[in-house]
Amino acid sequence: MKWGLAKRENKMDYGLDAFRNDILSVFDDFFTFSPTTLFESKWAPTVDITEDEKVLHVKAEVPGIDEKDLTVTLENNVLTISGEKKEERKEENKDNRYIVSERRFGSFYRSIRLPEGIKADKIEAKFKNGVLNIEIPREESAQPKKIKIDVH
Repeated sequence: MKWGLAKRENKMDYGLDAFRNDILSVFDDFFTFSPTTLFESKWAPTVDITEDEKVLHVKAEVPGIDEKDLTVTLENNVLTISGEKKEERKEENKDNRYIVSERRFGSFYRSIRLPEGIKADKIEAKFKNGVLNIEIPREESAQPKKIKIDVH
């Protein structure tokens, strides 16, 4: 694998262990006295990563977030998208109580290990309608080359 994805929590559980941990988590949440924990979950943006011969494309869904609350960094070939989704509160309407609140608020990050041979100084990021598009150009030496096969 040329690159890797990481969410906020880097658990490497697979199969039955992951299933057992998920079930235990449900019971832990159910018996917690704080009512908000029934619906809480860690949140990180979903990403699509595609590539062509010259560019890696990363698309991240970050709905409800302002551009000023997003940060994109590259360090040691790890691209990190981070930000904060702020909770909307109106103090004037105190009688409007939540029955269920599934919207997530708080800080997040998503890291992607990039392959060798990228042009770090040419990375471009664009943000529109809650989708962050990042284009990462490859160096010419990293682009695939077709090799001619001689017939004897």
